[in-house]
Amino acid sequence: MPREQIDAPPFLLVTGGSRGIGAEIVRGAAERGWAVAFSYERDADAAGRLEDAVCAAGGTALALRCDVADPDAVAALFADAEAALGPVKGLVNNAGVTGRLGAFVDTEVATMRRVLEVNVLGTMLCAQAAAGRWRDRGTPGVMVNISSIAATLGAPGEYVHYAASKAAVEAFTIGLAKELAPAGSRVNAVAPGTAHTGIHAAAGEPGRPARVAARIPMGRAAEPSEIAEAVLWLLSPQASYVTGAVLRVSGGL
Repeated sequence: MPREQIDAPPFLLVTGGSRGIGAEIVRGAAERGWAVAFSYERDADAAGRLEDAVCAAGGTALALRCDVADPDAVAALFADAEAALGPVKGLVNNAGVTGRLGAFVDTEVATMRRVLEVNVLGTMLCAQAAAGRWRDRGTPGVMVNISSIAATLGAPGEYVHYAASKAAVEAFTIGLAKELAPAGSRVNAVAPGTAHTGIHAAAGEPGRPARVAARIPMGRAAEPSEIAEAVLWLLSPQASYVTGAVLRVSGGL
């Protein structure tokens, strides 16, 4: 369970934080002194294990169920997290889905809709909730949105619809960064390449990282912790003059 009270710093909220890259962001942020709330949609067991592990290591973590595509659920997520941990200072929009791998012409409308609702609308809803709080309180914040190299490579034959959703995330990041910069808030994106996460199994091909490794200049897929380190740097004071950037962490692609 989280500590009842924290003094400093205000907390970081990570969406889709129970597994994979999100979980590594949660762990790394807690190690750096952040109190961390993170959302999950289905895997309560994984969320509970991560919460317990962070707290056992002396950190502060709070797992909350949320479908980021649901405006009411997002409002409840922020309200519940702030009630427990205080004002939100940072946001990582990590929650995302791909749908099944395959040709675009065979992709079902329901899949396209869900990918856009989670990856684009969900990112926007959470960003709006955070940015509105920063504006109303007169305190700047920091945000990192998780994109994908698919946004520029297009992912032909695999998930073109997902690539399009991540291109929207990158455009949104750039525009929002310019909008919030005068108030001191920073907004950036990280575009990971292929990483060893469960997203490939969910898309129908658990072995995809091994299949695509040969096309990556560095010859291998990333570990989730390697992506998380880039996110954590963008959240840190060391990136104080970086906003509106899309940082590719893709092994050279």
